[in-house]
Amino acid sequence: MKTILIVDDETASAEALAELLQEEGFRVYCAYNGREGLTRVAEVNPDLIISDFMMPVMNGGEMGQALRGAEATRDIKILMNSGLSEASVRAYFTGYDAFLRKPYPLDDVLAAIHRLLGDDAPPA
Repeated sequence: MKTILIVDDETASAEALAELLQEEGFRVYCAYNGREGLTRVAEVNPDLIISDFMMPVMNGGEMGQALRGAEATRDIKILMNSGLSEASVRAYFTGYDAFLRKPYPLDDVLAAIHRLLGDDAPPA
């Protein structure tokens, strides 16, 4: 079973996505800012991080830079998402593996997850 960490300060959005992904067969954890996300990464060792870009305390770009700068976490897949344009996010952080602009259809996030995890179909 693949593990996904959702890092988003919009609690309702994170929890709704977590519920959907659990129904799809993933083990899912949530964190609500980048600093908390780094702590959770060490605890749950995710295969994929779905991170909002704009968050208090530590934004998704800062968290991503910390992840990419550490040998133990540099290869974790990052799906960055934001209400900002991808160009705006890329001006600050380019180390993510895929990007979705909010709001996005659930089918798009599921397709991106399966592509990043190397899955052709949803997990059993």
